[in-house]
Amino acid sequence: MENQKEPVIIPPIEQIREELAREEARYGFRKTVRNIAVALLVAAAIATLIATRMLGLVRVNGNSMNPTLAEDEIVIIRQTKEFEKGDIIGFYYGGRILLKRVIACEGDVVEIDGGGAVSVNGEEIDEPYLKEKNLGKCDVEFPYEVPEEMTFVLGDNRTISIDSRIKSIGCVDRDQIVGKAIFRAWPAGRMEILR
Repeated sequence: MENQKEPVIIPPIEQIREELAREEARYGFRKTVRNIAVALLVAAAIATLIATRMLGLVRVNGNSMNPTLAEDEIVIIRQTKEFEKGDIIGFYYGGRILLKRVIACEGDVVEIDGGGAVSVNGEEIDEPYLKEKNLGKCDVEFPYEVPEEMTFVLGDNRTISIDSRIKSIGCVDRDQIVGKAIFRAWPAGRMEILR
C-alpha cells in the first residue's frame, strides 16, 4: 500500500471572496469598537477634568434661598472668583458649601432698615428675587463697611437665612468662595440659567 495523497481541493473564487469579505468585516468591526472605546475614554477624561476643575454640582440644603432655590435642587457652580453683585455664589462654611446672594463687595457700605430694605453705598437695591423684605436675624450694626477681600452675602429668604447679618458668620472671605451658581440642573421641570 502506498501512501496516497488526498487531492487538494481549491474552493471556487466566489467562496474565497466571501470568506475574505467576512474576515475584513470582522476586522473592521473590531477596529470600529476599539476606536469607539478610545473616543469614549478620552471624552470621559475630558468631562472629568472639566467637572473637577471648572464645574461642580451642589445640592441645595435648606430653604434660605427660597423662592429662587428650593431644598434638594441641584445647582451647577462654575469655579471662579469673578462675580457681580446679585450673583449667587457657593462658599465653604463649616465643612459644607453654602449658597447665598452677593449684596456688596469690599469697601461697600451696607445698610438694612427695620423693614428689610437693603441699601449699598446709599442707594436702595432692587431685589425682584425676594418674596418679602425682612430684617431677619441680625446682630451687625449698620451702616456696615465690607472689609477688604470680603463679600457681604444674604439669603433670598431673609426671614430664616443665616448670613452676613450675623457676626458669627460675617462676610465671606475670598478664599472661601468656590464659584458662581450658573444653572439649576435638577429638578428637570425647573432647569434654568441662574441670575
